[in-house]
Amino acid sequence: MLYKEQRSLELVDSDLRNSCDLSKVVQSIHIGLLCVQELPEDRPSMSTVVLMLSNEGVLPQAKHPGFFTGRNTLKAENSVSSNTANNGFKRGKFRARVFSPGSSNGRYLGIWYKKIPIRTIVWVANRQSPIKDSSGSLMINSTGNLVLSNETNTVFWSANSIKTAQEPVLHLLDSGNLVMKDGNADNYLWQSFDYPSDTLLPGMKLGWDLRTRLNRRLISWKSPDDPSPGELSTGIELDAYPQGLMWKGGKKYFRGGPWNGLRFSGAPELKNNPVFEFKFVANRDEVYYMYELLNESVITRLVVNETASARQRYVWVEADTSWKLYASVPRDYCDTYGLCGANGVCVISDSPVCRCLEGFRPKVAESWNSMDWSQGCVREERLECAGKHDFVKFSGLKLPDATYSWVNRSMNLRECREACSKNCSCVAYTNSDISGRGNGCVHWFGDLVDIRQFADDGQDLYIRMPSSNKGENEEDGFNDVSHREDLGLPLLDLATVIHATENFSVKKKLGEGGFGPVYKVWQLWTEGRPLELIDSFSDDVLVRPEVMRCIHVGLLCVQQNADDRPNMSTVVLMLNGESTLPLPKQPGFLIDMVPSETCSLSSKNASCSINDFTITTMEGR
Repeated sequence: MLYKEQRSLELVDSDLRNSCDLSKVVQSIHIGLLCVQELPEDRPSMSTVVLMLSNEGVLPQAKHPGFFTGRNTLKAENSVSSNTANNGFKRGKFRARVFSPGSSNGRYLGIWYKKIPIRTIVWVANRQSPIKDSSGSLMINSTGNLVLSNETNTVFWSANSIKTAQEPVLHLLDSGNLVMKDGNADNYLWQSFDYPSDTLLPGMKLGWDLRTRLNRRLISWKSPDDPSPGELSTGIELDAYPQGLMWKGGKKYFRGGPWNGLRFSGAPELKNNPVFEFKFVANRDEVYYMYELLNESVITRLVVNETASARQRYVWVEADTSWKLYASVPRDYCDTYGLCGANGVCVISDSPVCRCLEGFRPKVAESWNSMDWSQGCVREERLECAGKHDFVKFSGLKLPDATYSWVNRSMNLRECREACSKNCSCVAYTNSDISGRGNGCVHWFGDLVDIRQFADDGQDLYIRMPSSNKGENEEDGFNDVSHREDLGLPLLDLATVIHATENFSVKKKLGEGGFGPVYKVWQLWTEGRPLELIDSFSDDVLVRPEVMRCIHVGLLCVQQNADDRPNMSTVVLMLNGESTLPLPKQPGFLIDMVPSETCSLSSKNASCSINDFTITTMEGR
């Protein structure tokens, strides 16, 4: 205390002051305090001490001493003080005491790992109210509340018990949880795990206690020297479909997405692993995420890092005596919240990474083309409530922001679709839980925001579209992502097809393309007799209008000019809709026929497709 107040010479007896070099005395006191600093890595080696004593160089400022006795239990009217004994809780895996971070002169009550040489703070009590002098006392006062104060009894932090205790006792558990109990009772009157700082330890809950409206979330330190709350935070947003989020400066920064029964929708990497197991609980009382260690010898922590603008998981590697980064989010550019705007999708393998969902176009083309995607996309064709609608299935996605959503956990997928189709405001739906065979229902309303495509382990999303939508904005690399939901289109079994084609007889064969033989779907069409393709055996089991539509669409798919052929997403729209189809032109791979008038060999149209074939005869030598 005298050193902090620059009164070190008061330690020297007045009778000795005239017989010694006072500057050397002050230097010796300074070096002595350096040798007893709390952390071993801060203490000078013996050779360094000799050098310090033998020269007059500037010495580093001494940090708080670390040779005080400690305990892991505090009873009422006892205290953990800094200016007298500075008792702390030191037993077990963690220690709790007053400390000064980095170069800060402020003093805080904190908890950190006991056996890790690099002091790693996992919890701070008085984050916004540092003690400015060398004093500091933690005690359970006469009312049973936990109080951190200084020698003038100024209160810098307090924690209130949920009820009055007869024998309040404070314990530091091996989990790192500082708890207050009533004697030997099992229930906690207060616990530090309910008020996390920037770190999530095993067994801590990230999320809500709905009974008390307690919101447990992590908030970053402002800097390594300042544990006061920074701009970065992470927690669970209480929507109808709860989702994991990170905020920066109060704005959404990264969205892990809603819990889908297996993991957060935007975290496909969250899988079974050898380090920890995890769970998500959502019921009437609580909504939270938690992880537990699979091996108690492993030390891992989840922390929000202001400097890195990331939420990071670290694992302690004893052999290297260092923390190793295990995982970090945001992972890449596509993890930026809402990067592609409303109704846009981010594909990290594309350049540029943003595109509109099929059936949508950029709202402001000029901005979009200059890589300003903030205004997003709008529908190519307006969605009229009275019109006919379909649902297009998009696969491999991170589900949209669930702020405007509705959930029913008892519906199946077909019931979910029916409910969405009856509500004109519902723009998309999917299963709320994809574990097992999938169950539950979630609807989205308004714009679809913050969607990204994953190469693996993404989810299906069914988006409402006008029946006449052709999907002309489909691009290479995304056409395999969207397709029409199977809502009961007619299926022909192999026996029926064999019978209708007379066991794939050459008499029925019209031509052959890249996907196999094409049977006689053209002469009968031009003669107005396409239904003669249906065998009388199958006539009673098929719906004629649906068969006519399938034949019609099939002929559109084999037109000679490639520009005339519909793409796959348009095909599924045609098959499931009732809109008027264009007349098909002559097929492009007929045998023994001249090219059609739509594409001659002398044509300048570069999109013509010419299908050649060769026949090789095998002869013996």
